[in-house]
Amino acid sequence: MLFNSIEFIAFFLPFVLVAYFALQKYAPVKFAIGFLVFSSLVFYGWWKPVYLLLLIFSLLVNFFLSQTILNLNQRQTDRHKALAKWTMIGGVVLNLGLIGYFKYTDFLIDTLNQLSGANVGFLDLILPLGISFFTFQQVAYLVDTYRGITTEHRFSYYCLFVTFFPQLIAGPIVHHSSVMPQFERESTFRFDINNLSVGLFIFSIGLAKKVLLADSISDFSTPIFGAVDRGESVTTVEAWAGALAYSLQLYFDFSGYSDMAIGLGMMFGIRLPVNFNSPYKSINIIEFWRRWHMTLSQFLRDYVYIPLGGNRKGTLSRYNNLMITMLVGGLWHGAGWNFIIWGGLHGFYLICNHGWQNASKKLPTVCNVFRFRPVSIFITFIAVVLAWVFFRAETFSGAGVMLTAMLGVEGVSFPVALEVTLNQMGKHDLISLLNSFGVVISPDPSIIRTKDWFSSGVPLIGVLLFVAFFMPNSLDMLRKSNLIQGPDWIISGSVLNGTKGRAMALATGVVFFVSLMTMMTTKQSEFLYFNF
Repeated sequence: MLFNSIEFIAFFLPFVLVAYFALQKYAPVKFAIGFLVFSSLVFYGWWKPVYLLLLIFSLLVNFFLSQTILNLNQRQTDRHKALAKWTMIGGVVLNLGLIGYFKYTDFLIDTLNQLSGANVGFLDLILPLGISFFTFQQVAYLVDTYRGITTEHRFSYYCLFVTFFPQLIAGPIVHHSSVMPQFERESTFRFDINNLSVGLFIFSIGLAKKVLLADSISDFSTPIFGAVDRGESVTTVEAWAGALAYSLQLYFDFSGYSDMAIGLGMMFGIRLPVNFNSPYKSINIIEFWRRWHMTLSQFLRDYVYIPLGGNRKGTLSRYNNLMITMLVGGLWHGAGWNFIIWGGLHGFYLICNHGWQNASKKLPTVCNVFRFRPVSIFITFIAVVLAWVFFRAETFSGAGVMLTAMLGVEGVSFPVALEVTLNQMGKHDLISLLNSFGVVISPDPSIIRTKDWFSSGVPLIGVLLFVAFFMPNSLDMLRKSNLIQGPDWIISGSVLNGTKGRAMALATGVVFFVSLMTMMTTKQSEFLYFNF
C-alpha cells in the first residue's frame, strides 16, 4: 500500500487513526498498541501477504535472541558473556543471511557467471519490501542488547518498534533509544489535536513533493537513462538535463517520503527521527551525508565505521575505514556493481574532503576558494550529480555514455530540438556564440529528445533547483513560524490559534487538495527507496 494512494489516504489511515484513539480512550493501552501492530502488519501484507511470514519470523527470532542475550549478560560470568557474544554474532549472521539471500543471490550468480563463463540459472527472487530497513533496525537492537545499552521490553512494544507502518518500508531506520521511551509514556497514546494538525501539515507537504514534483520530473529523467542503457548516444545538454532531472526526482521523492513518515508518526503521537534535511544545500560531502538518509549514515557510523576503528588508528586507517563503510552503504542500496561504484565514489569524495580540510588549514583564507559557501555548495552538488549517474543507470555502458557526454570527452554538443527551441525564441546569437566555442549540433535527433522535452523539462528543472536550494523544508517552515521548537519538535501552545496557525491550516488544505486531485487523474508510482 502506497502513502500516495487513494486507498491509504481515504480508507486505511482515517480508519486506523479513529480506531486507535478510540481504543486508547476506552480500553487499556495494550489494546491500542496491539491494534497498531496489527494494522502495520496489514499495511505490509497488502503488497504481498506471503512475505508477512518472513517479517513475523524475523520479529519472533530477533526478540527471542535479544532476550537470550539480555539474560546471559545478567549472569556476569565469563562463560555466559561468551555465550551472549556468540548469540549476538549468530543473530547478526542470520539477519544478514536473510537479506543476502533475497537481495544478493542473483547478483552473486550473475557475477559468478561473468567471471567463470558458467550459465547458472537465476532464482528471480522478489525482494521483500523494507527488508533492508527492518533488518538493519533489528541488527542494531541485537548489538546494543549485547553491549548492555538496551533494557528489557515487552514483545508488543518490540513489534511496534519494528513494524510501525510509517517507517516500516522505507525508513527512517529507527533506533530503539529514540522511540522505545516514547512507548512507555502514557501521554504518547492520548489524542492531541496539535499533533494531528502538525502531522497533517508535514504529511501534506511530503505528498506534494512526491505527487507534484518528483513524479513530474521523472518524465524527463527516464527517457535519457533509458536511451543510454539501450546503447544510444546523447548530447552534452541531454546528458546533463537527464542527470539533473534524476537528481531532483530522487531528491523530492525521498524528501517527500521522509516528510510523510514523520507526519504520520506525529499523528499517532510518535516522533520519528529526521531522515532528510535539505542535503543539496551542503557545503561538502561530509555535510551531505549528515543531511541525506541521516539514519542510515548514523547506522553505518555506529555499527560499521566505529567498530572498524574509525579515526583512532591514524589517517591511512581512517581513510580505509571510510571507503569500506561507503562500499557497504552502496551495497546496502542495491545488488549491483553500479551501486558499489556509487558507494566507492562517495568514499573517495569523503577521503578527498577530509584530506582537503587538513591541507587547507595551512592556506591563507584568500587562497581557499572552497571556503566561499556558494562555490562549496556548487562543487558538492556537481560531485553528487555525477555519482547519481551510477546510482540510476542500469548498465555500466549506460553510465559510461552519460558521463562521457556530461564531461564533453568527445566534444560538447546540443541536440537539434534545442536549436529549434532557441530559434523560435529568437536566440540566434546564442547559437552562434555556442558554435564559436566549439559546441556543435548533434546530427542524430532522437524521437525521445523533442522540442517539447526541452521546452517543458528544462524550465521544470530550473524551478525544482530553485526549490531545493532556496526554499525552506517542512520542519524549517514550522520552526520559522514558531509552531514547533527545538530538535524534539515541541509544539508551541495550540497551533490552530492565531494567524500563523490558521495560515498553516489553509496551506495544508490547499496543498492536500491539489495533490489529491493530481493523484486521481494520474497513475501513482511507488517511492524510489522501496527498491532498496
